[in-house]
Amino acid sequence: MWYGVYTNHPSTRHTRVKASPLMEVAPLASRTLLRVGRGLAGFSALLVAVMVMVAGCGAPQFTYVADSSAYTYFKVPYGWHKIDNASLAKILNSGGSSGAWSAAYDAGTAPSATHVFSSQISQPFAFALVGQLSSTESNQISYNGLRDFLLPVTSAARTSASKSGFPLTGFQLLRNAVLAPGQGVHGVRVTFDYTYPDGSIDTFDQIAFLNAEATKVYILMVHCETSCFSRELSQINTVMTSFTVRSS
Repeated sequence: MWYGVYTNHPSTRHTRVKASPLMEVAPLASRTLLRVGRGLAGFSALLVAVMVMVAGCGAPQFTYVADSSAYTYFKVPYGWHKIDNASLAKILNSGGSSGAWSAAYDAGTAPSATHVFSSQISQPFAFALVGQLSSTESNQISYNGLRDFLLPVTSAARTSASKSGFPLTGFQLLRNAVLAPGQGVHGVRVTFDYTYPDGSIDTFDQIAFLNAEATKVYILMVHCETSCFSRELSQINTVMTSFTVRSS
């Protein structure tokens, strides 16, 4: 079965990628995964310093995940399992050649890249990506575009997705906030429920940022079944609020 991932950009709706139970990833989530520069030793040094301080206090509580070339990091509980980069690239159909940065962590005992959008996930799954926007996308991207970047959230996007056969139903918006953490970085945080065709209900928590020039997009999403999300709410919120972007 194919599931849908959409944006509100009129020309970015139906590019398919291979996934296990999800998805039809919009070009704004797949074409924007372009090469970014290496280096930025200052940011790397800062992140290493944080990790050293944590390590010096005993057993680590968190794994710090970073794309130092894009001044981006977040943390996940130390027991969460890193998804192999090649497996994740295969699911996203990028083949590892796009040069974009992506990372995923699974809290489950049987971690799998297929959990990135699949149903019946009883433990949190975190997925992050950083991509470069084309000049056209940069000029047209909006807060609603960020909300709809991975899944249809706005009313217009959900209507369009439904007409195109998008199989998730029962949308419930739980949070819709505009964020401005500083240095021109701006974006949204949305939390919402969707019901899968098998009857299971997942809660998705997504932050989507743009840099000051609106040339890069930064996404962090955590999801699992609603019962899992309620149970692990504090832990999930810790992950989400750790998402840090410094405009580059």
